[in-house]
Amino acid sequence: MATVPPPPPAFLPDDAARAIAEGRHDDPFAVLGPHRRGRVTVVTAFDPGAERLSALTAKGEVPLYPHPAVRGLFEGRVPAGAYRLRGEAHGQAWDYADAYRFGPVLGEIDEYLIGEGTHRRLWTALGAHVREHEGARGTHFAVWAPNARRVSVVGSFNFWDGRRHPMRRRGATGVWEIFVPEVGEGMPYKYEIIGADGHAQPLKADPVGFGAEHPPATASVVRDISGYGWKDSDWMAARAERNRRESPISIYEVHLGSWRRRWDEGGRPLSYREAAVELVDYAADMGFTHLEFLPLSEHPFDGSWGYQPVGLYAPTIRHGPPHEFRDLVEAAHAKGLGVILDWVPGHFPTDAHGLARFDGTHLYEHADPREGFHRDWNTLIYNFGRREVANFLVSNALYWLEEYHVDGLRVDAVASMLYRDYSRREGEWIPNVHGGRENLEAIALLRRMNETVYGEVPGILTVAEESTSFPAVSQPVHAGGLGFGFKWNMGWMNDTLDYMRRDPVHRRHHHGQMTFGLLYAFSENFILPLSHDEVVHGKGSILGRMPGATAEDRFANLRAYYGFMWGHPGKKLLFMGSEFGQAHEWNHAADLDWGAAARPLHAGVRRLVRDLNALYRATPALYRKDCEAGGFGWIEAGAEDISVFAWARFGAAGDPPAVVIANFTPVERTLWRCGLPRPGHWREALNTDAAAYGGGNIGNLGGVTAEPVGWHGMAQSALVTLPPLATLILVHDS
Repeated sequence: MATVPPPPPAFLPDDAARAIAEGRHDDPFAVLGPHRRGRVTVVTAFDPGAERLSALTAKGEVPLYPHPAVRGLFEGRVPAGAYRLRGEAHGQAWDYADAYRFGPVLGEIDEYLIGEGTHRRLWTALGAHVREHEGARGTHFAVWAPNARRVSVVGSFNFWDGRRHPMRRRGATGVWEIFVPEVGEGMPYKYEIIGADGHAQPLKADPVGFGAEHPPATASVVRDISGYGWKDSDWMAARAERNRRESPISIYEVHLGSWRRRWDEGGRPLSYREAAVELVDYAADMGFTHLEFLPLSEHPFDGSWGYQPVGLYAPTIRHGPPHEFRDLVEAAHAKGLGVILDWVPGHFPTDAHGLARFDGTHLYEHADPREGFHRDWNTLIYNFGRREVANFLVSNALYWLEEYHVDGLRVDAVASMLYRDYSRREGEWIPNVHGGRENLEAIALLRRMNETVYGEVPGILTVAEESTSFPAVSQPVHAGGLGFGFKWNMGWMNDTLDYMRRDPVHRRHHHGQMTFGLLYAFSENFILPLSHDEVVHGKGSILGRMPGATAEDRFANLRAYYGFMWGHPGKKLLFMGSEFGQAHEWNHAADLDWGAAARPLHAGVRRLVRDLNALYRATPALYRKDCEAGGFGWIEAGAEDISVFAWARFGAAGDPPAVVIANFTPVERTLWRCGLPRPGHWREALNTDAAAYGGGNIGNLGGVTAEPVGWHGMAQSALVTLPPLATLILVHDS
């Protein structure tokens, strides 16, 4: 029999007791748990399902007294030291550790840095961390909600009852925290937030949560992201060389949910671990240097392709838990592939469980829709000028690079961030403090992000999808730039695709679309993107853009275009399916047309892309000076009457130069004289009309030899046969 203790010196006042029971007490840790009252320790506990409650101590079981005015609230004198609680009701008993006997976890440095907006590794303080604290194993929850009156963590461990685990407010930082013992890996949870007006918000997912439930469920999930045994140290030590602008970079862009599906299992997408074998082996065999994934942070709507994320710190559960995503990254590194993630700091969706009005106020977003709402996407815009929000975003960029060994981030929709009038009519936007249209706060955020990640993580790269002429996007911050490593060349993509869609008989009138890009090709560190955006929303496929009365003509145009692209200055990016000339538009709810990929003309395109990647990586002249004017020289830019283009590519001293010649008419041109930058033999390193690719096999019998006949301003030249609708790449035999 348990010893019946004397009652507490005085029960909690009725008004405070009711506040606890109703979940509206401002400081529950000041009331609940063990507290000294005079010379004794009194434990106050709230368990609304219990008829009786006792404390299990080292000295035995000590009953607690029910509060006379409030059901579920119990108090009693308890010996000092650790204890557990035991509840009883309806013939059932349960026992558990009391969350209110544990002290805070966050330290003063965390508080200071969070308040200052300079906590670079915010995820180490906020979120849900499985840990040991004061001798107990459990999960520490912490969330920023500065305008809340009360914040509780809720889940199945407390019957989703916000009265059971109201959190501790940490000073003026706006952070709330609690350590809940015996809650661990895989437990769903949300935050119940009472706003300053006393009204409850919809249950909120954790902004810094590391996991989430499978959509359409919306809870966060406790994930222990510690303890992964990385084995990619060799890659990490050497990757800086692979990400430099002087290195070959050829990117395979992938939407993981639709690359390949398991139709024998209901059409599910590949898991991270399956992709670690199938996708990684495929991309490596194709000769790509990097995989780029459309956003893999958690998002509620499949149709957003990940570009409307809710869980910026959570790898989507659609393919597996966080450690399995690490398995994918590590497998890519083992095969010599870098991993780039699309990252979305420009906007977020309005879903009730997300960041919108998170604590009952416009916390993450602007209050004024002229600053805070994107009509194009029906999404909200972060308040980039708020220090805590900027910290949240910059830390998130660092999180993916550090915790998951990701090699780069491609930042989506940068133009929408840079301009306050982006996609807005007059009167629908607010000028900056100088009366201009530039979003100064977003510019500062992007610069801070790039300075942070390049400064903290050696060897990574960042890429901007920026569609305007904003200056110095890929120049260092200290030189006045935004600090990105690379920028997508959207102008090149738009101009060249528009040219290629035209019937060859009309191309002479649009010759400048293929040459214009060279006027600015070296103003930024450019990537040439044929991305997912070019195969959606009724645009069809890249192959579908190609003209021709026959399939052979359409494929010949595509092959010639790819040869032009791989020979052109700039790094390369190709969206999945385009490497084998998929005919239909990309569908995120299906997978690639792998049946078509095996058909002869499609297989020929795939062989061509593989060979282009191999030649590109093996020929320094084609990549070493991609971003320097000294790596390029026109040979023939004005042959609009015959739609022929020719140029030379140069690497460092001692690198054999290359010459690229493209013929965009269906006419074979024999004895076309081409000036060459060096005497000697030039091997035909690649011919897009080769029979192996599905072409007519017209060419130059392995190469040409320069003769001392001046042409195109050069001292030597050669007569070259130009196949119809084809690109040649000649490399000097040095």
